Amino acid sequence: MEGRSKGIVRSFNRLGGYGFVVPMGSEEQVYFRAEDIESETRTVSEGQQVSFVLVLGDGRFEARELRV
Repeated sequence: MEGRSKGIVRSFNRLGGYGFVVPMGSEEQVYFRAEDIESETRTVSEGQQVSFVLVLGDGRFEARELRV
């Protein structure tokens, strides 16, 4: 997939350093890591709208370059 997508943060585990985002128009959750959040705090909240780049990771799609 080319370009940036928008979605809503479904969940984020601060201690584990990972979460899931649901792209707009989809019901499928996409995995992301805290290190892929492009902010100083490297944190997001459930229900927050973000934009991201969707890439094929290890056998699944992953959200990278998350921006609030």
